[in-house]
Amino acid sequence: MSGTVPGHAAIAAPSPWVGRWLSLVRPGGRVLDVACGGGRHAVLAAQHGYAVLAVDRDAEALQALASRAGGVQVLQADLEQGVWPLPPGARFDAVIVTNYLHRPLWPHLVAALGEGGVLIYETFAAGNETVGRPANPDFLLQPGELADVARAGGLRTVAYEDGFISSPKPAFVQRLCAIREGAGAVAVRYPLDAS
Repeated sequence: MSGTVPGHAAIAAPSPWVGRWLSLVRPGGRVLDVACGGGRHAVLAAQHGYAVLAVDRDAEALQALASRAGGVQVLQADLEQGVWPLPPGARFDAVIVTNYLHRPLWPHLVAALGEGGVLIYETFAAGNETVGRPANPDFLLQPGELADVARAGGLRTVAYEDGFISSPKPAFVQRLCAIREGAGAVAVRYPLDAS
Protein backbone atom coordinates (compact mmCIF):
# COMPACT_ATOMS: atom_id res chain seq x y z
CA MET A 1 0.00 0.00 0.00
CA SER A 2 1.31 3.42 -0.92
CA GLY A 3 1.85 6.35 1.42
CA THR A 4 0.49 8.64 -1.28
CA VAL A 5 -2.94 10.15 -0.76
CA PRO A 6 -5.58 8.73 -3.12
CA GLY A 7 -6.44 11.25 -5.81
CA HIS A 8 -3.39 13.42 -5.07
CA ALA A 9 -2.81 14.04 -8.77
CA ALA A 10 -6.23 15.65 -9.02
CA ILE A 11 -5.18 18.50 -6.69
CA ALA A 12 -3.99 21.00 -9.29
CA ALA A 13 -2.94 24.04 -7.25
CA PRO A 14 0.56 24.03 -5.75
CA SER A 15 0.80 24.08 -1.99
CA PRO A 16 1.24 27.62 -0.61
CA TRP A 17 3.86 26.14 1.76
CA VAL A 18 6.00 25.00 -1.17
CA GLY A 19 5.48 28.29 -2.99
CA ARG A 20 6.52 30.28 0.07
CA TRP A 21 9.82 28.49 0.64
CA LEU A 22 10.84 27.85 -2.95
CA SER A 23 12.44 31.30 -2.94
CA LEU A 24 15.17 29.94 -0.62
CA VAL A 25 16.49 27.63 -3.32
CA ARG A 26 19.66 28.75 -5.11
CA PRO A 27 18.71 30.47 -8.42
CA GLY A 28 18.91 28.00 -11.30
CA GLY A 29 19.39 25.12 -8.85
CA ARG A 30 18.39 21.49 -9.10
CA VAL A 31 15.11 20.41 -7.49
CA LEU A 32 13.98 16.87 -6.70
CA ASP A 33 10.19 16.41 -6.48
CA VAL A 34 9.59 13.09 -4.70
CA ALA A 35 6.35 11.16 -5.30
CA CYS A 36 5.37 14.02 -7.58
CA GLY A 37 1.98 12.69 -8.70
CA GLY A 38 0.59 15.07 -11.29
CA GLY A 39 3.64 17.31 -10.93
CA ARG A 40 2.13 20.50 -9.54
CA HIS A 41 5.31 21.35 -7.63
CA ALA A 42 7.63 20.20 -10.41
CA VAL A 43 5.85 22.59 -12.76
CA LEU A 44 6.00 25.41 -10.21
CA ALA A 45 9.74 24.91 -9.70
CA ALA A 46 10.38 24.75 -13.46
CA GLN A 47 8.42 27.99 -13.93
CA HIS A 48 10.82 29.59 -11.43
CA GLY A 49 13.82 28.53 -13.52
CA TYR A 50 14.89 25.44 -11.61
CA ALA A 51 16.05 22.20 -13.25
CA VAL A 52 13.62 19.62 -11.91
CA LEU A 53 13.71 15.85 -11.56
CA ALA A 54 10.23 14.50 -10.78
CA VAL A 55 10.01 10.95 -9.42
CA ASP A 56 6.87 8.84 -9.13
CA ARG A 57 5.73 5.29 -9.77
CA ASP A 58 2.82 6.35 -11.99
CA ALA A 59 4.12 6.14 -15.57
CA GLU A 60 0.99 7.74 -17.03
CA ALA A 61 1.20 10.79 -14.75
CA LEU A 62 4.91 11.16 -15.52
CA GLN A 63 4.31 10.95 -19.25
CA ALA A 64 1.66 13.67 -19.03
CA LEU A 65 3.98 15.81 -16.90
CA ALA A 66 6.92 15.43 -19.29
CA SER A 67 4.77 16.40 -22.26
CA ARG A 68 3.50 19.63 -20.68
CA ALA A 69 6.36 20.92 -18.56
CA GLY A 70 9.61 22.17 -20.03
CA GLY A 71 12.57 21.95 -17.67
CA VAL A 72 11.20 18.85 -15.94
CA GLN A 73 12.87 15.47 -16.27
CA VAL A 74 10.93 12.46 -15.05
CA LEU A 75 11.98 9.19 -13.48
CA GLN A 76 9.60 6.30 -12.93
CA ALA A 77 10.41 4.43 -9.74
CA ASP A 78 8.48 2.71 -7.00
CA LEU A 79 10.03 4.38 -3.99
CA GLU A 80 8.62 1.78 -1.62
CA GLN A 81 10.05 -1.26 -3.41
CA GLY A 82 13.69 -1.88 -4.01
CA VAL A 83 16.56 0.55 -3.75
CA TRP A 84 16.79 4.33 -3.85
CA PRO A 85 16.59 5.12 -7.59
CA LEU A 86 19.20 7.88 -7.70
CA PRO A 87 22.94 7.30 -7.93
CA PRO A 88 25.03 7.70 -4.78
CA GLY A 89 26.24 11.25 -4.48
CA ALA A 90 23.33 12.79 -6.44
CA ARG A 91 22.75 16.17 -4.78
CA PHE A 92 20.00 18.75 -5.15
CA ASP A 93 19.45 22.33 -4.11
CA ALA A 94 15.95 21.39 -2.93
CA VAL A 95 13.94 18.28 -2.17
CA ILE A 96 10.16 18.67 -2.19
CA VAL A 97 7.76 16.12 -0.72
CA THR A 98 4.02 16.68 -0.28
CA ASN A 99 1.15 14.39 0.66
CA TYR A 100 3.46 11.40 0.86
CA LEU A 101 5.05 9.49 3.71
CA HIS A 102 7.39 6.52 3.53
CA ARG A 103 9.70 6.77 6.53
CA PRO A 104 12.49 4.54 5.15
CA LEU A 105 13.18 7.28 2.55
CA TRP A 106 14.14 9.92 5.10
CA PRO A 107 17.88 9.17 5.14
CA HIS A 108 17.92 9.32 1.32
CA LEU A 109 16.02 12.61 1.21
CA VAL A 110 18.38 14.25 3.69
CA ALA A 111 21.46 12.82 1.94
CA ALA A 112 20.21 14.19 -1.40
CA LEU A 113 20.54 17.78 -0.14
CA GLY A 114 23.69 19.60 -1.16
CA GLU A 115 25.18 22.41 0.91
CA GLY A 116 22.57 25.12 1.22
CA GLY A 117 19.93 22.61 0.05
CA VAL A 118 16.35 23.15 1.19
CA LEU A 119 14.00 20.38 2.33
CA ILE A 120 10.38 21.41 1.84
CA TYR A 121 8.04 18.78 3.26
CA GLU A 122 4.30 18.78 3.92
CA THR A 123 2.12 15.79 4.67
CA PHE A 124 -0.63 14.47 6.86
CA ALA A 125 -0.36 14.10 10.62
CA ALA A 126 -2.01 12.29 13.49
CA GLY A 127 -5.55 13.56 13.90
CA ASN A 128 -6.28 13.35 10.18
CA GLU A 129 -8.14 10.09 10.77
CA THR A 130 -10.91 12.19 12.37
CA VAL A 131 -11.53 14.27 9.23
CA GLY A 132 -10.74 12.02 6.25
CA ARG A 133 -8.06 10.12 4.43
CA PRO A 134 -5.42 9.03 4.93
CA ALA A 135 -6.51 7.48 8.20
CA ASN A 136 -3.95 4.70 8.42
CA PRO A 137 -1.46 5.62 11.18
CA ASP A 138 1.39 4.34 8.98
CA PHE A 139 0.77 7.37 6.74
CA LEU A 140 0.30 9.96 9.49
CA LEU A 141 3.16 11.80 11.14
CA GLN A 142 3.36 11.69 14.91
CA PRO A 143 3.70 14.96 16.87
CA GLY A 144 7.06 16.58 16.16
CA GLU A 145 8.16 13.82 13.79
CA LEU A 146 9.24 16.02 10.87
CA ALA A 147 11.16 18.33 13.21
CA ASP A 148 12.93 15.26 14.59
CA VAL A 149 13.90 14.17 11.06
CA ALA A 150 15.49 17.56 10.38
CA ARG A 151 17.36 17.56 13.67
CA ALA A 152 18.63 13.98 13.22
CA GLY A 153 19.76 14.85 9.68
CA GLY A 154 21.78 17.85 10.85
CA LEU A 155 19.46 20.32 9.09
CA ARG A 156 18.56 23.76 10.41
CA THR A 157 14.81 24.21 10.68
CA VAL A 158 13.65 27.47 9.14
CA ALA A 159 9.92 26.86 9.64
CA TYR A 160 7.79 24.11 11.13
CA GLU A 161 4.05 23.79 11.61
CA ASP A 162 1.92 21.02 13.09
CA GLY A 163 -1.81 21.57 13.11
CA PHE A 164 -5.15 21.73 11.34
CA ILE A 165 -5.93 23.35 7.97
CA SER A 166 -9.36 23.89 6.46
CA SER A 167 -8.33 24.46 2.84
CA PRO A 168 -8.08 22.98 0.24
CA LYS A 169 -9.79 20.36 2.42
CA PRO A 170 -9.90 19.83 6.18
CA ALA A 171 -6.73 18.03 7.26
CA PHE A 172 -4.16 17.68 10.00
CA VAL A 173 -0.69 18.34 8.58
CA GLN A 174 2.92 18.88 9.46
CA ARG A 175 5.05 21.20 7.38
CA LEU A 176 8.79 21.68 7.42
CA CYS A 177 11.31 23.89 5.70
CA ALA A 178 14.90 23.03 6.68
CA ILE A 179 18.33 23.80 5.24
CA ARG A 180 21.60 21.88 5.09
CA GLU A 181 24.14 24.44 6.15
CA GLY A 182 27.82 24.13 5.38
CA ALA A 183 30.89 25.96 4.19
CA GLY A 184 29.44 26.40 0.70
CA ALA A 185 25.96 27.39 1.83
CA VAL A 186 24.85 30.90 0.97
CA ALA A 187 23.45 33.06 3.77
CA VAL A 188 19.86 33.97 3.04
CA ARG A 189 17.21 36.13 4.62
CA TYR A 190 14.03 34.18 5.26
CA PRO A 191 10.65 35.69 4.40
CA LEU A 192 8.76 36.13 7.65
CA ASP A 193 5.45 37.11 6.14
CA ALA A 194 3.05 34.57 4.65
CA SER A 195 3.06 36.19 1.21
